[in-house]
Amino acid sequence: MSKPICPGWQGARTTALLGCFAFACSSSCTTVAADKAEPGLAVRFTALDSDKATATDLTVLPNVWLYVPAGKPPSPFLSSGKFSAQWAGFLSSELRDNYTFQVELNGDLKLEINDANVLEASAKGTNAGPSKPVRLNKGTNAFKVTFISPAEGDAFIRLSWSSKEFPPEPITLSALTHNVTPECRKASQLRLGREVFIEFRCAKCHAGPAPDTAIPELAMDAPTFEGIGSRRRCDWMARWIADPQALRPTAHMPALLRRPKAKEDAEAIAAFLASLKQGPAPEDAKEPDAGQTESGRKLFETLHCIACHNTPGTTENDPQKVSFNHVREKFAPGRLAAFLQKPDEHYAWIRMPNFKLTADEAAQLAAFLQSGADKPKDDSAPTDRTIERGRKLAQTSGCLNCHSLKLENQFKTKSLADLTPDKWKQGCLAENADGQAKAPQFNFTSSEREALRAFATTDRASLARHVPAEFAERQARSLRCSECHGKFEGFPSFDALGGKLKPEWMKAFIGGELTYKPRPWIEARMPAFAKYAEGLAIGLTAEHGVPPRTPAEPSIDMEAAKIGRKLVSANGGFFCVSCHAVGSMGAMQVFESNGINLAYTGARLQKEHYRRWVRNPLRIDPASKMPVYFDTDGRSPLTDYFNGDAEQQIEAIWQYIRLGDKMPPPETQ
Repeated sequence: MSKPICPGWQGARTTALLGCFAFACSSSCTTVAADKAEPGLAVRFTALDSDKATATDLTVLPNVWLYVPAGKPPSPFLSSGKFSAQWAGFLSSELRDNYTFQVELNGDLKLEINDANVLEASAKGTNAGPSKPVRLNKGTNAFKVTFISPAEGDAFIRLSWSSKEFPPEPITLSALTHNVTPECRKASQLRLGREVFIEFRCAKCHAGPAPDTAIPELAMDAPTFEGIGSRRRCDWMARWIADPQALRPTAHMPALLRRPKAKEDAEAIAAFLASLKQGPAPEDAKEPDAGQTESGRKLFETLHCIACHNTPGTTENDPQKVSFNHVREKFAPGRLAAFLQKPDEHYAWIRMPNFKLTADEAAQLAAFLQSGADKPKDDSAPTDRTIERGRKLAQTSGCLNCHSLKLENQFKTKSLADLTPDKWKQGCLAENADGQAKAPQFNFTSSEREALRAFATTDRASLARHVPAEFAERQARSLRCSECHGKFEGFPSFDALGGKLKPEWMKAFIGGELTYKPRPWIEARMPAFAKYAEGLAIGLTAEHGVPPRTPAEPSIDMEAAKIGRKLVSANGGFFCVSCHAVGSMGAMQVFESNGINLAYTGARLQKEHYRRWVRNPLRIDPASKMPVYFDTDGRSPLTDYFNGDAEQQIEAIWQYIRLGDKMPPPETQ
C-alpha cells in the first residue's frame, strides 16, 4: 500500500494522497494471475434498489470483511438500500493442501474457488458452514465471493478459513491479491478526485451539502484567527500567506493573492492578523541550557516524532514530513511550548496529536525543536493604515471561508451546484494560471486536476454519504498511523486493530480519554487525536466486518469466573500472572516480555480475537513470547477443569476477565 497503481501519477502531494490507493480501486479480475498483482481483492458494489439497475462502484478491500448498518450506503458512490458485493482476485497457498471455509454473515453468500462452487449460505447474523474441505493449488487460485445484503438489518460478512494445522481465522492478508486493469485505474482516479476535493477544503468556498447532511470532513476547520497575533510572528505569517507551499511542500492552503502586489498584500493581511491579540503576553522565555535541549532531544526520540517530522538541525529533508526549520520564525516567543501541550486548542481538526506533555516536557521539546531552527527577523510595527487595509483584504480574499473570526466575510463565489463539469477547467483548475487571475492557486499537479475533473462528472452526492470504513482508511493514511504501528517495538500492526479492539475502548484510547497506559513499560505514548477518534474507531472495526458497538453479552457467569481465576493463577493454573498484572497485583516473574494487565482485557479486546489469541498467540503474532497451552484438538493440559476442554476453560477465563477492576487477585501459591 505504498505506491500508486497508475503509472505517471507523480508529485509529492499526489504520492501522499495515493499512498493507499492500491486499496481504493477495482478491476474485473481475470482467472489468470498477473505478474504484478496488487494486495487485496477487487470489489464491485451494485445497488439493487436503484432506479438504475447498473449503478455500481469499484474498489479494493483487504479481505472478505464488510459491515454496512441498515439504511447506510456500502460505498460513497452508491445510495443506501439493498446491494450486492462481489470480491474477485486470487488466493495464494504456500503448499497444495486442504482448507475449510466458513462465514459469519447477515445476507446471502456464494464462494467460488478455481471456478468451482465451494460454499453457499444464507444466514441472519450467525455462522454458516463450514464448507467441505477444498484442495488449493500451490501458488495462486482464482477466488470469487458474491454477497447480497439482507432485506432487513445490518449487512455484514466475515469469511474465515481453517486447515488441519489451525482453527478458523481470517484469511491471511498477504494471501489475497488482484489484477489491475484500466477500469481499476479509472476508479482510482475518481476516488483521488473526491479525496483532493475533501482534503483541500474545496467546499469551504464552493458550498455543497448542508453541514448536518455532509460527511464529517466537510466540517474540518482551519486555525482560528481569534487571538492569532499572540501566537504567530507577523513576518512568518506574511511569507506563509504569500506562498504556503514555499514553506511546506505538502501545504493544502492556496496562494490567494496576485502579483504584482501579492507580497505587499500578504504583509498587510499579516499585519492585521498580528494585531489580533488575546490573553496576557507570555513571560520572556529564558534561553534553554544544554541540559534542557538534550532532554528535548531524548523526548523527540521517545515520542517517535520522526514519523511525521524531519529531525531538527540535520540535513534530512523528506518533503512528505513537516520541517522544523521555520519553527522559531513561526511561533511568537514562549508560544511553542503552549502549542505542544494543546495543539488542537485553536484548530480542532489539526493532524498534530496531543501527547499530554507536562509543562516541563513541553519546554524541553520546544528547546530542542528551536535549537536547529532559523533565527527570526524582528517584526516591525505596522501602521494603522496597513492594518486596516489588511482587514479589508482578509474579508474579501477568501481567508474567512476557512478561518474563523468575528468579522463579516465578503468573499463570494459559485456554489458546488453551479460548477458544471465544463467549469472545472477554469479558476483553481486552470492549466496555466494567469498571475492576474482572481482564483486561489493550489498548484495542483496535472494528475490532481484530472482526478478533480473526473469527480466533477459525478453527481457529487458522495459528499453526503459517510462510510465509516472509507473515512478510517483515508484519515489513518493522512495521520500516518502506519509510520509508528508495526514499525516501532511495542506498536501493534495497524491493519489488525479493527479486528482486535472494541470500538468503545478504541475511541477512548485514540481520543486520549483513558487514564492508564495499556503497556506502561514502553516509554513511547499513544497521542490523542480527539476529533478523529470516533470516526477512526468505528471505521476500523467496520473494515473488519465488525459492528460499531460491541454486542451486549449475558451477565457474567460468576461460577465460571471463579474457575477462570484459578486457571490464571500460579496454584494449579496456567500461571498467567507470571507475566500479567491483575489490577493492583503486579506480574510475578517477568523474564522477557510483560503482558498487559488482565483487568484491562475485557474492556479492550473483542471476544473473538481473545479466543483466537489464547488458543494460539503465535498464529497472530509470531514474535509473541506467550506460550501455546492448548493442542489443535481442543484439549488442555489442565484436566482438573472441565475435563480438559480448551473452549470451556478459555470461556471461564473470559468470564473472570470481564470483572475488570473488580477482579479478585488470583492465588499466588
